Amino acid sequence: MAGENLTKLKIDNVYKEYQGRNGKTIALNGVSLDIKENEFICVVGPSGCGKSTLLNIIAGLLEPTSGTVTLDGKVIEGTGVERGVVFQQYALFPWRTVLKNVMFPLEMKKVPKAEAEAIARKYIKSVGLEGFEKSYPKELSGGMKQRVAIARAYAADPEVLLLDEPFGALDAQTRVQLQSELLETWEKEKKTCFFITHDVDEAVILAQRVIIMSARPGRIKKIVDIDIPYPRTQATKTDPRFLELKSEIWNQVYQEFLEVRK
Repeated sequence: MAGENLTKLKIDNVYKEYQGRNGKTIALNGVSLDIKENEFICVVGPSGCGKSTLLNIIAGLLEPTSGTVTLDGKVIEGTGVERGVVFQQYALFPWRTVLKNVMFPLEMKKVPKAEAEAIARKYIKSVGLEGFEKSYPKELSGGMKQRVAIARAYAADPEVLLLDEPFGALDAQTRVQLQSELLETWEKEKKTCFFITHDVDEAVILAQRVIIMSARPGRIKKIVDIDIPYPRTQATKTDPRFLELKSEIWNQVYQEFLEVRK
C-alpha cells in the first residue's frame, strides 16, 4: 500500500513528569518515535517505565510536560474519533447489549441506524461473537467482553488503534485465541496499531517493530525489527527466528527489570 511508507504518528522528544507528595516523578524522558501508516508497533518494558503514560498522551487523555505528538502532521490536543482505545479493563456499558455497545461510537458519529447496525454486526462476526448480539456484558466471559471492546474500536473506524495490555487479564488459551483474531483483523483492515504488553511472546507474534522501554524515567532503549513474514500463526512461535528475537528482546527487558530492583 502506498501509504505504508508515510509517517502517521510522530512522537517528538516527549517528556512527562508528575508532581506528588514525595516530589517530582519523571515518567518519560525524551521519547521520540516515528510510526508509519498501517504499522503494528508493540511496546514492552518493566512496570512503571511509562508505556501507558505514552499511550495516554497519544490518546489525548494526558498532556506531555514538553514535546509533541502529531497525527498526520497535526499536534494532538485532546481526544478524537481518529484514535480508538482498548484498555485492559473492558469498559463496556452494562445496560447495553453486545450489539448496542458496538454501535455506540457509530451513534456518536450520527451514522444512520441501519448502517450502524450493519457495521456493528460485521465486526461482531469478525471477533467470533455472532449469535451473542443480544447478550449483556454480565452474561459474557472476560475474553468475550474484550472481543466486544475490540469490535467496538474497529467499528468506529479510527485511523490509529491504541491497545493497553488488552489481553493481560485473560487466561492463556483465550489470550492466544484473541492474538490470532486481532492479527487476522489487522491484516484485513490495516490500521496503525500501538499495542502495549508485558508478554514478549505476544509482542513478537504481533508486531512489525518492538519498542523496548528503559526503566523509569522511560526512554526508548532499543527498537527491534520483527522480520518474520505475515500471516503469522501460533505455530510461528516454534520458528527458530521467532525464538531468536524473543530471546534478544527478553534479555533487554530483563536487564531493565534488574535496574528497577536495584
